Amino acid sequence: MEDVIKRGVEMAIAKIRPFLQRDGGDIELVDVSDGIVKVRLTGACKGCPMSQMTLKQGVEKAIMREVPGVTEVQAVM
Repeated sequence: MEDVIKRGVEMAIAKIRPFLQRDGGDIELVDVSDGIVKVRLTGACKGCPMSQMTLKQGVEKAIMREVPGVTEVQAVM
């Protein structure tokens, strides 16, 4: 089941990535475990004061909409 979720998350991230890259940022998948997705925001997103809003209002919503079983998206360093 985790593999299915991980593949779904990777596909969802591929859809989100161009929007982040357009603003000089990027995102990488770090881990998926027990419905919690851990990602690393890089580039301009890494130190941006709006990164938490981007994570919760953009990335998390998009991933949860695309991938059943995801309960939360967390940023890690």
